[in-house]
Amino acid sequence: MVTFTVTLTDTENKAMEWCAENVGDWVDNVLHNRARIAIEDIIKINADYCNENEIAIGVGRTAQVNQAYNLGIVTTAAARNAAAPET
Repeated sequence: MVTFTVTLTDTENKAMEWCAENVGDWVDNVLHNRARIAIEDIIKINADYCNENEIAIGVGRTAQVNQAYNLGIVTTAAARNAAAPET
């Protein structure tokens, strides 16, 4: 499990309190929901690749995300950005 710490200025916190009842819950919800969307995307990419290449698909969400990374069909955003040509 990974833990993140977020630091806001007093002004940023006041602004967040204006739009969110509980800032910590809001941050937690944003991260979990974005991760859920990314997991769904990775699972689709993995399933499509495995089906096209007659590879057995891992059982379970964690196994499928790990399989996609292990097969090299998904990489981190940092790796993709580093590999992108400069414009």
